[in-house]
Amino acid sequence: MEAAKVRAGLKPGEPIPKGMHIPWSENMRKTPRRIARLHARIANIRAHAWHPLTTDLVERFDVIAIEDLNVAGMLKNHPLARAIADMGFGEFRRPLAYKAAQRGKTVVIVSRWYPSSKTCASCGYTMPKMPLTMREWTCPACHTPHDRDINAAIN
Repeated sequence: MEAAKVRAGLKPGEPIPKGMHIPWSENMRKTPRRIARLHARIANIRAHAWHPLTTDLVERFDVIAIEDLNVAGMLKNHPLARAIADMGFGEFRRPLAYKAAQRGKTVVIVSRWYPSSKTCASCGYTMPKMPLTMREWTCPACHTPHDRDINAAIN
């Protein structure tokens, strides 16, 4: 844009006067097309990443449970926001649901408030409080040792 301003008789960095027309160069015309092509390519890569994964899950399992995540809240965590936005979690649920329905499988949406990692998979006891830093715990009722993530997956 700066070169176009200089050709029009303006100094670099000077604002364009109201009503003045600056002709676009060929490269200036190409740029929006390049950006649109790049956005379309990224969208296609995301779609292609989810489809083989959802197809594989639906073919291997009769019942699939996924957690209803607070994606909007997760995006407020700035160190993770870009990675979360790039994944497109909302788009994972849609193909999983329609592929499961086509094949007669079941998708269960687990509430984000369900205490899956705090509930003992053996006896059903629920720990009243458990900080996120506690990754392993032993059930006080049946004395079964648990890894927090594996226990949540079982529940």
